[in-house]
Amino acid sequence: MTQPPAPPLIGNNGSSTRPYLIRALHEWCTDNGFTPYIAVFVGPQVRVPMEYVKNGEIVLNVGFEATTALELGNERIEFKARFGGSSREISVPVDHVIAIYARENGQGMAFPVPAGGATSGPTPAAQAQDAADRPGMVLHLATERDEPAPAAAPAGKKAPDPDAEPPTDPPPAAGRPALKRIK
Repeated sequence: MTQPPAPPLIGNNGSSTRPYLIRALHEWCTDNGFTPYIAVFVGPQVRVPMEYVKNGEIVLNVGFEATTALELGNERIEFKARFGGSSREISVPVDHVIAIYARENGQGMAFPVPAGGATSGPTPAAQAQDAADRPGMVLHLATERDEPAPAAAPAGKKAPDPDAEPPTDPPPAAGRPALKRIK
């Protein structure tokens, strides 16, 4: 008897964690009475009101009070919202979401800009670093991998114990990412 084929995977790491993290943080914001906002890198696949785009990015309120027919899918985020008094249909590929956070306290998560994405003006990482000094901004850069690859130990040093408890906060690579509030 043969075994059924394994389900298809995207790459060797499975599907992206980004849509699941977005949904989880959206639910956390909603459960705690916060307003969930997403920062979006605007590219050709993004359908948003272009008159509100600044430096290739737009920040959208994705709270239930501000949207109609909100769908937080694995591939796209779609909803209807009012801009300048008129209803608009919004469609954003999930990989173009560069942050989700609570408007009231700035807590949330930042994500890498999509491959090939570059903005004119400050990058989200630069904006995040600028905001890192302000209280209430607690964002962490998320990657598509769950765990970083273990680093090789320098010559003469003992390799880290893989069974040891990991530190609670890994040291930041180049400053701690955060998000600049846009009102």
